[in-house]
Amino acid sequence: MGDPMVTPEQLYQWLAALGVDFYAGVPDSLLKAFCAYVTDHAPPGRHVITGNEGGAIALAMGYHLATGRIGAVYLQNSGLGNAVNPLTSLADPAIYGVPMLLVIGWRGEPGHKDEPQHVQMGQVTRATLEAIGVPHTVLPAEPGDAEAAVKAALADVVERQAAHALVIRKGTFESYALQTKVAQPYQTTREHAIEQLVASLPNDAVVVSTTGKPSRELFEVRKRRGEPHQDFLTVGGMGHASQIALGLAMECPNRSVYCLDGDGAVLMHLGGLATIATVAPANYKHVVVNNG
Repeated sequence: MGDPMVTPEQLYQWLAALGVDFYAGVPDSLLKAFCAYVTDHAPPGRHVITGNEGGAIALAMGYHLATGRIGAVYLQNSGLGNAVNPLTSLADPAIYGVPMLLVIGWRGEPGHKDEPQHVQMGQVTRATLEAIGVPHTVLPAEPGDAEAAVKAALADVVERQAAHALVIRKGTFESYALQTKVAQPYQTTREHAIEQLVASLPNDAVVVSTTGKPSRELFEVRKRRGEPHQDFLTVGGMGHASQIALGLAMECPNRSVYCLDGDGAVLMHLGGLATIATVAPANYKHVVVNNG
């Protein structure tokens, strides 16, 4: 038998027993099993996937103001940048003192191999939480220890009327497959759409691709076609590809610049669309892939 692991059901039930029944956040690969369990089991109106992590913090604040109860916010550690402002300028005990539990996936944990874009954030995750005054607990993988840690974290949230973070290492959770299925009416795949886009590009085109699968699939499409890799793959900084592409288009007016974006990335920093519309360079094309 392998090492003991926490099941998503266990964490969900521990939190429910402690009065936590509202969830908001941005999905994370390390929290995939837990997020799937919440999706399948949270009652209607008790789970909201938000456009960005700051929005999730604000949503949990509103929930507490209305009910007096504690909400849980889940996010990848890279999303701390979006969460810092509402945590420090609104939820902090020196301002409104809003209690909430943060559940943070720890990508790039020191000593564990990960993709380059996660390494720096992984190194500073705990220091960042300390710097903004959010106590944190690294959740143990052994269920008995994990339950005790969750109880202690919630006790701290209640006592301080402020946030406490559970930091989740890779491999903490047992697997869980999402049971809720959403019908997809689309007749093509994301990769096929990217193939069609690449096939239609002008020879001088520069592509800035968004975080995640679109960048990986663009790289593979270029490789299959035997074409040079002249694109900028936005491997981190979700939601910022459109502005990188805009900067390129403004300074390279004689070249075609395409932003290959995803729906989630667009929603994360939706105000970027207004900036693009204001500048409106003629050589800029913004392609948004659903489920990108």
